Amino acid sequence: MAGEPQDDCLFCKIIAGQIPATVVRESETTLAFRDINPQAPTHILVIPKVHHPDAASLAAAEPLIAADVLREAGGIAGAEKLDSYRIVFNTGSGAGQTVFHAHAHLLGGRGMQWPPG
Repeated sequence: MAGEPQDDCLFCKIIAGQIPATVVRESETTLAFRDINPQAPTHILVIPKVHHPDAASLAAAEPLIAADVLREAGGIAGAEKLDSYRIVFNTGSGAGQTVFHAHAHLLGGRGMQWPPG
């Protein structure tokens, strides 16, 4: 059920402390940690503490928490001293989503190409 922790969700297990992560920042509603397979010198995942399968589901059900994810990503970018950065939400396996718990990728520390992908 959306919003409730899922036993088979990697990110729910990280939130619960069952799987270790290099935590960068934690708020009441979000957790941010370094990606174990970074695609840029700075690659941090910002996740809501409530389970939703993707960003669209999170935004529809919990718009304030979706806004918290973006606010935290911006705050972390400042703390990491990133002048330029990208925030990416992948939605669906065709877009590259591999963990079906809404999350933002904060990427920075190198030039980004356009279009992405």
